[in-house]
Amino acid sequence: MATNRKLVFRNAEIYHIFNRGIERKSIFSNKREFDRAQKLIKFYRHKDIPIRFSQLIQQPEEAKKNMLEKLYKSEKLVDILSYCLMPNHFHFILKQNVDKGITTFVANFTNAYTRYFNTKIQRAGPLFEGTFKAVYVESDEQLIHLSRYIHLNPVVSSIIKIEQLDSYLWSSYPEYISLLNENIAEKELVLRMFKSNIDYKRFVMDQISYAKELEHVKHLTLE
Repeated sequence: MATNRKLVFRNAEIYHIFNRGIERKSIFSNKREFDRAQKLIKFYRHKDIPIRFSQLIQQPEEAKKNMLEKLYKSEKLVDILSYCLMPNHFHFILKQNVDKGITTFVANFTNAYTRYFNTKIQRAGPLFEGTFKAVYVESDEQLIHLSRYIHLNPVVSSIIKIEQLDSYLWSSYPEYISLLNENIAEKELVLRMFKSNIDYKRFVMDQISYAKELEHVKHLTLE
């Protein structure tokens, strides 16, 4: 396991990024907080941010719409291949597009969410545990197994039952199986290794195979 203090992030390479709430406390506890986090992810993945998200949402509707349309067509710091937001932690699989793209994206996202969270409940201080952790994804095989691990996180952590996974809105899984058109995840790198979205769903739901492969990807899961 390597943190980003030791790992050199290279462009066009893929990494598993993880961090949790300080003292493992809850950081996403209701729909509004999960929703805000998703909007920040979608916003701060881009390279040339015109203004802070908190300032953007105070703009007149037409100005806000024009700004977002322009931003979403612009260069990205990272491609978000998969992600999952959990009550006290988050996972990303990121492909870096520009120098310092991963560190800039994670800093922008976590700092913006911390400001929002602290303002909302009138607290001060850090919300996340120090420096985020990062592991290099070494092969396509590890990539697909890691994506399954991340998408199954809510089930493995006993937040939901396996039959509820399709409707867990705070991960890229609904995008992968075409139930949600959120357009956060760049799914193609993973889905190209499957015949269809349905085949990927079968792969995720194959609990026996998942259990067998868990040891194989444990060094990529950071837990």
